Amino acid sequence: MADRDGVAAAQGQRLVVRASPGARSRGTLWFGPLAVACALGRSGIARRKREGDGATPAGRFELVSVYYRADRGRRPVTGLPVEPIAPADGWCDDPAHPRYNRPVELPFAASHERMWRDDPLYDIVVVLDYNLFPAVRGRGSALFFHIARPGYTPTEGCVAVTPRDMRLILARVRPGAVMEIVG
Repeated sequence: MADRDGVAAAQGQRLVVRASPGARSRGTLWFGPLAVACALGRSGIARRKREGDGATPAGRFELVSVYYRADRGRRPVTGLPVEPIAPADGWCDDPAHPRYNRPVELPFAASHERMWRDDPLYDIVVVLDYNLFPAVRGRGSALFFHIARPGYTPTEGCVAVTPRDMRLILARVRPGAVMEIVG
């Protein structure tokens, strides 16, 4: 069901993230009646995000699209656009570069993040609409919803859950779904 603006308004199309009391880099993600543990940035949730600060930005961000490693698992079932990650995929994190906070093709001379990782963090990764349209230099880049490390160790500012929880959530979201990170 959509509201008058065409944005998904049905129950469960809002993912709410809050830090756990006394553990700023760990939290809980609620999606309708589902509540799952999540990892947050090493600096916790912040209202003023800066590139490299390790903070997860507070705010409301649309789930834009999904990337996944086809060599490591099946395509996620979801209502969002899905693309496989290729070895040459990267994401620019250089605030001085015109491609800041945008996907890039490797090799890429400016500072960037590799999307094709040796660890499983980006086996499934959701791009969040944080600092994308337009990208403001220095406000932070590569804010994703991705797979957590064992023990939910801190991220660089992203929100991360287990592969099982990620697939469960993605199977239920539709275009217009938002993640609300409460600081």
